[in-house]
Amino acid sequence: MNLFDETCFECSKLITTKYSTSFSMGINAFEKRFRYPVYAIYGFVRYADEIVDTLYGHNQRQLIDDFREETFKAIDRGISTNPVLHSFQQAVNQYGIEKDLIDAFLNSMKMDLDKTAYDDDGYKAYIYGSAEVVGLMCLRIFCENDGTLYKQLMPKARSLGSAFQKINFLRDIKSDYEDRGRTYFPEVDFNNFTEQDKNFIETDIKKDFDDALEGIKLLPMGSRLGVYVAYIYYLQLFKKIRSTTANNIMQKRIRVSGTHKISLYFKAMLHQKLNVI
Repeated sequence: MNLFDETCFECSKLITTKYSTSFSMGINAFEKRFRYPVYAIYGFVRYADEIVDTLYGHNQRQLIDDFREETFKAIDRGISTNPVLHSFQQAVNQYGIEKDLIDAFLNSMKMDLDKTAYDDDGYKAYIYGSAEVVGLMCLRIFCENDGTLYKQLMPKARSLGSAFQKINFLRDIKSDYEDRGRTYFPEVDFNNFTEQDKNFIETDIKKDFDDALEGIKLLPMGSRLGVYVAYIYYLQLFKKIRSTTANNIMQKRIRVSGTHKISLYFKAMLHQKLNVI
């Protein structure tokens, strides 16, 4: 790897560590060959999300359109002077990540500029594009061009991405609703968010989690622990959310502390050593 490539991957790594301690911990649990390409994916999706979520006061629509155009140019050319896009295109081209996955992701990001409420079809489309396809991009890396394994694990990877995104929605209800005017869950009145509403959403998430765990157990060893670390972190976050009332969910953002994340990391390592994942 030449210095330019390595520097670009290090930029994506820096973005990951700055924005997400939980995913950084998970990536560190991967075998070394998987780390840079997963950093590249996270850096890419993080920056796209920043365009639509934080760059207020700028022409966000033009920015996301430009980002899309620059992304596909980088993939086609096999190079970019934007370090995030250069590292991303390398992962895409090396592992055969489909352009339709990238397109679906960018479409979901753009939806955040237009839509503030979702019906059932829009909700499913948004979750697919914003989260499930990210899981599929990572799965392409973990399968290392094994098409049979990829097809086998596709539904499980989608379930895991779906569970993560729905938990993010519950965790971020307050900021999404009050600061951005967004309501992702269909047919839920957040002026009257009830325990019944919350329980219905949680039942759906539990089903995704159970399905995803079966897929994690079938991942290659080099990637299994890293994905499992992210899984048990989100599972703990989910448990905290389930034990919080609907009213309190609307008042504060539920978190897992840094020290608890570290303990979960070692718990995951123990589970792997005991062969319980």
